[in-house]
Parts: sequence; structure tokens; C-alpha cells
Amino acid sequence: MATAPTSVSHPPSSVPSLAAVPSPAPEPSTRLHIGVLLAVALVPRLLVFFVNENLYGDAVVRTELAERWLRAPHLITAYGDGAYQFGPLHMYLVGIALSVFDREVAGRVVSLLFGVLSVVPLFALTRRLFDWRAGVVAALVFSAWGMHLQFSTTAGSEAVSLFFMLAAFAFYAEGVDENRFAPLFQAALMLNLACALRYDAWMYIPLLCLGLFFSSQDKVAAVTRAVGFGLACLPFPLLWMQGNELMHGDPFYPVKAVEDFHRDWVASSAGSGAAIGWRAQQLFFWPGVALFTLTPGVGLLGLWGMVKAWKARPDTRWLVAAAVVPAAYFTFRAVVLLNFVPLGRFTVTQLAVVPVFVAFGFWALMGSRSEGARKAVAGVSALLAVVLPVALGLYTFRDDGRLQTSLRPVSPTSTNPVPVMRVADFVKAEVAEKGGALALDTDPSYMDLQVAFFSGLPEERIARVRWDTFRKLLGETRPEVLVRFDQGALAKDPGVTLEGRTLTLDGVAYEELDGFTAPLHVYRRRP
Repeated sequence: MATAPTSVSHPPSSVPSLAAVPSPAPEPSTRLHIGVLLAVALVPRLLVFFVNENLYGDAVVRTELAERWLRAPHLITAYGDGAYQFGPLHMYLVGIALSVFDREVAGRVVSLLFGVLSVVPLFALTRRLFDWRAGVVAALVFSAWGMHLQFSTTAGSEAVSLFFMLAAFAFYAEGVDENRFAPLFQAALMLNLACALRYDAWMYIPLLCLGLFFSSQDKVAAVTRAVGFGLACLPFPLLWMQGNELMHGDPFYPVKAVEDFHRDWVASSAGSGAAIGWRAQQLFFWPGVALFTLTPGVGLLGLWGMVKAWKARPDTRWLVAAAVVPAAYFTFRAVVLLNFVPLGRFTVTQLAVVPVFVAFGFWALMGSRSEGARKAVAGVSALLAVVLPVALGLYTFRDDGRLQTSLRPVSPTSTNPVPVMRVADFVKAEVAEKGGALALDTDPSYMDLQVAFFSGLPEERIARVRWDTFRKLLGETRPEVLVRFDQGALAKDPGVTLEGRTLTLDGVAYEELDGFTAPLHVYRRRP
């Protein structure tokens, strides 16, 4: 990925090219560039690493599944073999990290490692398509990207998957640029690994194959490369489909499970009728997240660069398509089909392409302007790229207001609701550290998963209403403490009686404790 780009002939264009911008000095050492950019990416991520908590991206569930895998390591072959709706590769990586780090840190360390390393393929990709200065700009923008700071410091799979996607793009660009299959084979390997992490990576196989088909006027060579690349991308998807066919009778069982979840989610979110307001919101979701999380200056320059590059730089069209086509597909599903709920973390691969075009967009927009105007635009964009993520991170940090909660998924800081952590800390001190057990209600927003994870209790000492082993564990562990949620399922259980501050479960009485905030209620078993 770090090899120097070969000379490429581009058609004349009225859009200023980066190659036309006078270079005051030859390119510095590539190793020096990469070392400095890695340090720049690491510093802000380390700053938030020590305050962030696992919340979004099913971070706690992924960690618990990785713990199960570590207790009985094996090759995960299907949905029901231990990965469920998640990619098996993430289970392996987090499981290995759990052998070294604490459960609250292990998955976050994996994300931090791959999140920081992502600047290397991003720099290589941008440098090859444009030049080293554009690569530096892209890496600096990426380093300050607030949403990615959260992904790099929590235990979801977004940062890990993005590293492999950017590596696939960088090798792919090298293969197309140098007309060699070896880099394309490396790109296919990276894409296999990305597919083993997240299902949204699967759509890039046909998309990049089409890019190869249109990459050359020599159709025999283009078809040969496209078919060869496509076949090299198939090992993991085919093995995973076979495993699900054998275990569940359907090769696409995990994908259908995820789609069913989103279909139900839409039904509960959009409401009945035409849902015009909900559809309009999803229509502008992708560009809105780009402008908000990458910040307006950087986002506009990058998007403008993509628009201008489509016409002026045909060699970059495959990368523009890699960002636009998936965004359009998911938008169509959300707006027209009403069977998909977009989230900020679903946009990460498409938005990571935008920094590649920031420098090109800047010169396309400001190349004919005065030096003072260029400095003003560059300065304001750089200032916003730093100040806005910092402000957003501070605004959402340990604040449970309605707006703060809405913004937290795309904020640099990810913290659990204060009442949830208060209960988790209590359970850790009064139950886990004393060798006790817990009875845990369900919560519609899945906060029961957070309480269980941060309590420090092992699975066998938590009787969860969410699990079908609730009654079995309840009898075996005889929990001293019980946690109930206002909208939970426990109060509806036929074995439960709730009278004032007393809850009776299967004939065992629990008294409510003071000091906790609704919707959580904490009870201690009567002596």
C-alpha cells in the first residue's frame, strides 16, 4: 500500500488538479509521514479511551459472546454457533484480547489498535489517487473525526471492520493503477476479513467487481480481473453460507434475522400511515451525518471533491461509487421500502471515503481564489474539525438529557446513563465482590444488558428474565439483590406480586432500597 504511485494520464479538465499545485519541496520520508500520522491519530483516541464506556454497537454483547468463545475456543461456522448476528472474526479478536485484558477493556483495546492503524491504508489510498499532501490532509481529518473516536474506544466492530475496508480500497487502487493482480488478490483477502466482521461489507464484492469491469478499455483484461477478483472474495462468504445452511437450513439465515429485526424496528419507530416525516428524515440521513460528524467545512469540501472528481478524475469513480451506492441503497430501503433503520455507525465505511477527496475539493473550489481566501477557508475548516467534536464530546459526557442522548451515538464520548451505572456499581460492590447473585429484569432499551455487564458478575450468577434459564438460575443462586425496570417484564410475571416497596418473587420477598432513580428499582431479599 505504501509503494509509490505510477504515472497516470488524466484527461484535461477545467477543475484544478492537485498535481498542478506547486510543490515547495519533494515528498518527505513515507515512514516519517506514517509515524507522525499514527501518533496524531493515537493522541485524541487515548484521551477519550479512559473515559468512554461500552454502550452502542452491541459492545457488551459482543464481549460476553467472546468470553463464551474463550472458555471453549472453536471455529465458529454459523449464526447459532456462537456469533449470532455478529461476525465471527470479531469474536476471535476480542476473545484473544480477553486473555490479556479485563472484560471492560479488552474489546476497546482491539478497536483502539485497528482504529489508529486505519490512517495507514487511508494515507496510502489518498496518496496514490492524488498525492502525499492530500494523503496527509485525509489522515488529519480522519484523526479528528469525532464519531470514529468513539468507535475506536468502544468494543463495537466498526473500527476493526473499517481498517480492513480501507486496506481493501488501498490495495484495490494499487492493482488498478499498476494493472497488477497481486494487489487485487490482497484487496480480496482484506475484503474477506471485513466480511467476517460485518455483513455490510458483503455488498462491496459485486460493487468492486463492477469497478474492475469498467476500469479498462481492454474488455478481455477487464473481465478477467473482475472475475478473478470476485472469485478471490468468495471463500469466507461461501463457507459462512454453507455453515448456516447446515445448521439452520438457510444460507442467509443471519442476514434474514437482522432484516427481521430492522423491519420490526421500523414498525415501532415510523408508526402507521404514510410516515412522511420519518421518511424525510431518513432521506437526508447519510449527507446529514457526513456534514455533522466530519464537521461542515470538511464535509462540504470532501463531498464537493467527490462531485468534481467524478467528472475530472475517471480513475477515482470506483471509490466515489463505493461511498454513494451503499448509501443510496440503504436510503432507498429506509425511505421507500420502510424496512431499514439507519444509524450513525452504519455510515462509517461510506463516510471514511470523504476525507480522501477533501484536498481535491478544496483546490477545485478555492484554486482560483486569492491566497488569503484559501487560508481563511482552510483555517475555518480545520478549526471546526477540532472544536466541534470537542464541544460535542463535552456536551454529551455523562449527561442524560434528551438532546444529549440523541447525539451520543455520534459523539466522541460514549457513557452509560448515570442511573444505570449507579445500579451497576452498587451490584459490583454489594453482590459481585461478596460472592452473591443477582436477579435481573428486562428493559425495552436493553439497559439490563449494561447492568449485567458492568456489575462484574459471571453469567452463572445472574438470573436474567431475558433468558429462558431464569427460573433455573433463580433456584440455584437464590439472589440476594433484585433489579427491576419500570417497563420490564418482571412485574408481569405470574410469580411476581408488587405491593408498594415490596416485591415477592416465587414466594420470596424483596424490599426496595433507597438511593436509586426510576426507571431502575433495586431490592434486597428479606432475611
